[in-house]
Amino acid sequence: MQGMVRWKGDGFEGKTGGGKEFSIYDDSSPSPMEMVLHAHATCSLIDVIGGLKERRAGLREARIDIDSVRSENSPRVFEKVHFVYVIKGDVPKTLIERIIHRSHESLCSVGIMLTRGGLDLTWELDFES
Repeated sequence: MQGMVRWKGDGFEGKTGGGKEFSIYDDSSPSPMEMVLHAHATCSLIDVIGGLKERRAGLREARIDIDSVRSENSPRVFEKVHFVYVIKGDVPKTLIERIIHRSHESLCSVGIMLTRGGLDLTWELDFES
């Protein structure tokens, strides 16, 4: 994987090896730590949606509410992250729970990288059929 980050004077701009451009750390863009946190949640939610396969048709809502704690001293790494998976729809709750567990154990590269580095990750499921 390759990419580039450039200073724009009022923030930064990233560009992926595939040519996708995005703003970083300006008045309307997330900070690098916010990007890491949201990348982690997005990675796991991609696993959940993908794991539902043909059952996605019954899904009305899928989101992750995020809470985190960073260390008080520099470097201010994430110490704890808690995800609340909010899933609404005609999908099996037990399947959702299995997919979430699998996401954190073996699928979500972003999250696995963070937990291997010492992050305390917890999650819960707010489910409504």
